[in-house]
Amino acid sequence: MVERKDIGSWLSGPDTSNISKFPGERLGLPESGRGSMARAGRRIIALCIDWGLSYLIAAAFFDGHPNAILTIFAAEQILLVGTLGYSIGHRIMGIQVMRLDGGPPGLLAGMVRALLLCLVIPVIIVDADHRGLHDKAMKTILVRR
Repeated sequence: MVERKDIGSWLSGPDTSNISKFPGERLGLPESGRGSMARAGRRIIALCIDWGLSYLIAAAFFDGHPNAILTIFAAEQILLVGTLGYSIGHRIMGIQVMRLDGGPPGLLAGMVRALLLCLVIPVIIVDADHRGLHDKAMKTILVRR
């Protein structure tokens, strides 16, 4: 027999037992400080720094051609994030890309993340831990340094 507790009620509201208190809690990261999830503000500023540097380089050498800007941006992301774990913008903003197991992302992760980053839409779609589809695809996270 079905009881009221099985069906629930609009008065009880949605089940919130599995909702984390802060981004990164489900991944075992601290709420704030070193090693915590990088928030949107830091990410956006780092992206603007990287894009601005790419624009300056393209303006100096390629007459500011839009494809040159995108190519320089993607190359920076692939090489720097893939090898060091951070781009110039990430470094300035104090954030770093790492795998979920704590290791460096690697060139493949840098390449896939850069490709998806250049497509824009996968970056906009984020989960409760502030991980975009580009991070989820390569099992990476962006944390504070």
